[in-house]
Amino acid sequence: MVDRNPDDTNFPPFETEDLRSNLAEFLTQKFDDPITGKPRVIGGFKWGVYAFFDYDGEPIYVGQTKEKVSTRIRRHLTNQRTDAVAMSVLDPFEVYEVEVWPLPQFQKTGATDVAAKAHLDALEDLVYQEAIAGSTFKAVLNEKDPPAPTVAVTKPPSLRYRLVSDEVHKIRSHPDFRIARRALIISRLAQVISERKVQGGLRRVLLTQAKRLQWLAERRYVALGGEASVEVEEGE
Repeated sequence: MVDRNPDDTNFPPFETEDLRSNLAEFLTQKFDDPITGKPRVIGGFKWGVYAFFDYDGEPIYVGQTKEKVSTRIRRHLTNQRTDAVAMSVLDPFEVYEVEVWPLPQFQKTGATDVAAKAHLDALEDLVYQEAIAGSTFKAVLNEKDPPAPTVAVTKPPSLRYRLVSDEVHKIRSHPDFRIARRALIISRLAQVISERKVQGGLRRVLLTQAKRLQWLAERRYVALGGEASVEVEEGE
């Protein structure tokens, strides 16, 4: 890595640059397109469903796109223009891996196509329900549930990819760092809720995040000895 002047603000922070670099690498990964018979970069698929996973392999968010995989995922992870990020529902710092299920059969289909949208909605619901079933908390951080499926679908082939380098992993994977970061996000989310008239979905996210924080803090406490690690106050 090239040494840089820390006062040179033309460059983003190391962790931000690391995410952007790994995300760009992921989006250029080749994925077989059975329609054309040729590989296509994963970010070039227009329709698809994606899921984010944290450092424990827990599914934390499921979404869909019919604009372009690269556009949608970049919007989530590299800027503040999605409600999920702006309202502290999804914390990009918690995203360790991403998985994408592209739908190549709709590559040339317009965004308003009813049949394609029904298939996309059904796939999102399938991935969403499986994510919840496989979660320790039986919940993910989506503010809204996917549309109810109107057609039956099966999951197509997917690509799962790690978005965190070894260097950043050493920083973020420490449980105390993760506890502090998760507490910060909960605080931000609680502030958003206190300042706005919100629907039940955002409060569900807050509850899920609180459970995730308690689980992480309890696991850390037990690992360090639990009750046996607590000092006894000396008498006067």
